Amino acid sequence: MTTLDFKIAGYTIRSRLLMGTGKFSSHSVMADAIVAGGSHIVTAALRRVDLQQPKDAFLDAIAVNDTILLTNTSGARTAAEAIRLARLGGSKSPWVKLEVTPEPNHLLPDTIETVAAAAVLVKEGFIVLPYIHADPVACKRLEDVGCPAVMPLGAPIGTNRGLATRDQLRIIVDQSSVPVIVDAGLGAPSHASEAMEMGADAVLVNTAIATARDPVAMARAFKWAVDAGRLAYVSGVAGERLMAAASSPLTGFLR
Repeated sequence: MTTLDFKIAGYTIRSRLLMGTGKFSSHSVMADAIVAGGSHIVTAALRRVDLQQPKDAFLDAIAVNDTILLTNTSGARTAAEAIRLARLGGSKSPWVKLEVTPEPNHLLPDTIETVAAAAVLVKEGFIVLPYIHADPVACKRLEDVGCPAVMPLGAPIGTNRGLATRDQLRIIVDQSSVPVIVDAGLGAPSHASEAMEMGADAVLVNTAIATARDPVAMARAFKWAVDAGRLAYVSGVAGERLMAAASSPLTGFLR
């Protein structure tokens, strides 16, 4: 492994940029963006996949980078609905991004229903990556029921507001013994880089890439930002100071 790889459930993941697949103008643009971003895990809503067909144009477009398909339960309002959707997608992939969002206007996760669904799906052998509030207690509960990673939000889905939850995210990163993937709300490459610099293991981005004027170039920008943020973190980002500190010696150089 390199500093740009990480592991989830024993699998080596080659990229710390996970990508969503909604809002792209075409399958071809989506596929080109996935390649440009170098993403190894790509998430797709189960309602977009024709599970009855052996071949699916949408899935073919995703499978351009030897990708892992992370099906998601987008649209589920209860644990029961999320469990049913995950089981339907199990024939395509054991990886599931667990989303339980009962209120459609803000799409914030229901913590109680998410934990309940995760406990069931983990026991059934799914690799469950839960979308959850930036709540350190909830993240530990999800870790305790067997989730091999947690996905706290940076800001509500699609808002592009960046790390509105940065203080809570720092606590989650510090206390977690599974990978922390910042999911939702990242609107610019600088947001992704900041998340990586604070020690997040990865980020998931969709809207900011798919709705950019040039999604392929934006995917590349996010890739570079994620890689730079990770390298900065492992190199040791210098802490802030209240007082100035000269970078050159102030004595001895005029002798």
